Amino acid sequence: MDDRGGSFVAVRRISQGLDRGNACHSTSAEFVTGSTAWLGRGLSCVCAQRRESDARPSFDLTSAQEECLLRLQSRIDVPYDSSIPEHQDALRALWSVAFPEEELRGLISEQWKDMGWQGKDPSTDFRGGGFISLENLLFFARNFPKSFQDLLRKQEGDRSVWEYPFAVAGVNITFMLIQMLDLEAVKPRTLVGATFLKFIAENESAFDLLYCITFKMMDQQWLSMRASYMDFN
Repeated sequence: MDDRGGSFVAVRRISQGLDRGNACHSTSAEFVTGSTAWLGRGLSCVCAQRRESDARPSFDLTSAQEECLLRLQSRIDVPYDSSIPEHQDALRALWSVAFPEEELRGLISEQWKDMGWQGKDPSTDFRGGGFISLENLLFFARNFPKSFQDLLRKQEGDRSVWEYPFAVAGVNITFMLIQMLDLEAVKPRTLVGATFLKFIAENESAFDLLYCITFKMMDQQWLSMRASYMDFN
């Protein structure tokens, strides 16, 4: 991970020399490199295959993990509601960080299509991801502004004439991660989900950080496939 200029690079293998304990108690700049690298390193370990003779892993939660899961689930359970001022403000904030040079004319505007929403009213695209998907996009934009802008404006790689819709992709990634990590269950039912809860108990931004990494990796996969809009699903 590289926080220079607010960007990062998702990599398959990450140095083992980082001190995990320091990742949760650091300055903003150190936080970006330390905690995301630790998260990526830990999740990569989950890919190791388990032998048939191995004992079944325990998915029981500690009290700290249970509290963090409940807080994350409370975020997941909030639908986007265009009548709530906090949700309206978050949407305006997303526009401001995405297009600081352009004034937003309204929460319902043709301008939203420039960010990759399907129509002029973004609220109709949040059904799958809820309010947390907007929070994820805002976290990405504020903490990794260069990477966010590179993906939003499709500034890296050999691009298709018809590209994937940025904002809709972001909502889909939130939904996909929730399902993949089984975050709506009372307790984890997979090794990946159990491993993730160990991270979030030490760093409650773990889900938002994983979202940023996943978005970057999705874009790299898109480029390697030489995909176009028809391949988006």
